[in-house]
Amino acid sequence: MMYENREQAGRLLAARLQQHVGKDVVVIALPRGGLPVAREVANALQAPLDILVAKKIGAPGNPEFAIGAVTARGNRVLNDEALIVLGVGPHYIMDKTREMSLAATRREAMLRANRPAERLAGRTVIVVDDGVATGMTMRAALLDLREQKAGRVIVAVPVIAPDTLRALRRLADEVVAMAAPEPFHAIGQFYLDFAQVSDEEARAILVGAARVAAKGSNHQLRS
Repeated sequence: MMYENREQAGRLLAARLQQHVGKDVVVIALPRGGLPVAREVANALQAPLDILVAKKIGAPGNPEFAIGAVTARGNRVLNDEALIVLGVGPHYIMDKTREMSLAATRREAMLRANRPAERLAGRTVIVVDDGVATGMTMRAALLDLREQKAGRVIVAVPVIAPDTLRALRRLADEVVAMAAPEPFHAIGQFYLDFAQVSDEEARAILVGAARVAAKGSNHQLRS
């Protein structure tokens, strides 16, 4: 499957989630790439949109290779097999965990721009990204959502690596994936337009979602 862009992928994904329209659902995006996809899902489901920032922990000398991930709240997952193979010591892990958790906290605050986070306890949470490769950041996000006492947790993505799909099915209540193709090399290979989403674009998406939510609340109050 080849998507034109993240917006088209989001609309197609939303069509697979129509049973959640009008229910007590929160759509959570993994920024930045997950936000354009999640906006389409939230709009279609008439649901609030929020974010959860998880940062990968890169290997020594190779920061692009994820040996783990951590959220702004400090919830962390590690690739134990990679740690053993690479001989990564505990001091490196502790230092990088603090560094990346702080970076996640700063990014979350910057993107939210002082808007309060959505309450997740007891609610159905649909966590959206533009795709999942190794699944490190998604796994950290799921751990975080469990800690926040989310009711039902659904992973929804346009494309996912087959091995990761099997792993996430053990961690989420449900995984909705449009495609799990083989071979899977990188998320970008399934998009014609996979341009990086800037911080400004990400913030604009959240601001727009907040305005839509405020209008909806005002309409309900007048009704």
